[in-house]
Amino acid sequence: MSVILRPWQREDAPALRRAHETTADLDTQFGSSDVSTDERAADFIEAHLSFGDVAKNWAVVVDGRAVGNVGLSAIERRHQTAWAYYWLPSFARGRGYASGGLAAVSDWAHADGIFRLELGHRVNNPASCRVAFAAGFLPEGIERQKLLYGNRRFDVEIHARLATDPSPELSGLTLRTSRC
Repeated sequence: MSVILRPWQREDAPALRRAHETTADLDTQFGSSDVSTDERAADFIEAHLSFGDVAKNWAVVVDGRAVGNVGLSAIERRHQTAWAYYWLPSFARGRGYASGGLAAVSDWAHADGIFRLELGHRVNNPASCRVAFAAGFLPEGIERQKLLYGNRRFDVEIHARLATDPSPELSGLTLRTSRC
């Protein structure tokens, strides 16, 4: 089995649509965006899964098919910080793709001059917390009622990984910064 990280492509639209269709809890990742057709999913990739100066998104690709995302946003070079995030559909969870991908992206970011990486997860999402810990992100505190989904607010636990923190004992995935 081949597992790599690479920038998203429009051709990944059917896989993105399938991920959304099979996993209801991914609605929070897509917001109000409609990814119900391949064309709309391709438009979402171009608009929201960019690979630029302030945000970089890598598709988690298993045997040639995109199954999830690991990304950095709010990349700020002056203070050398960025916000990390990840998501996988239910059929790809529990295999180490998120933690391996997050570790690989973190190693890349640190090598590229980002000193502090932050992430947050809802406190009622222990699986996301396990991913953060496995990838070397240490908890720093709780932001009360930070996120609003529907009419319900959620507390968020913040984690960070610094360039000076020890690397996790986890083999990261192969990471590419070109679409090929």
